Amino acid sequence: MHIELSKDKRYYSIGEVAKAFNVNASLIRFWDSEFDILKPKKNAKGNRMFTPEDITNLQLIYHLVKERGFTLEGAKTHLKEGQKKTLDKFEIIRKLETIKTQLNEIKNEL
Repeated sequence: MHIELSKDKRYYSIGEVAKAFNVNASLIRFWDSEFDILKPKKNAKGNRMFTPEDITNLQLIYHLVKERGFTLEGAKTHLKEGQKKTLDKFEIIRKLETIKTQLNEIKNEL
């Protein structure tokens, strides 16, 4: 799971976010209510609009809950206790996954 953030785009709708993560919008809303690090803006209609920072935090939550099997409480504790360290490790993992994908593409072209 990887989301390409557009340099020109400042906000993402909940539908865009749910589609990118391949989950229901209700799960994104639930995570929004459960995790303090998510702070989407709401437009005039009351729809959540997620910033690139929110997307990064959602990727981290997704990684902890869906990929590593943390409970919600475990993920919350993990985020509170070592958010900077967790984020650094998460970024390293994402960069390595990107490199792996690129190397596999090169390999397939040989």
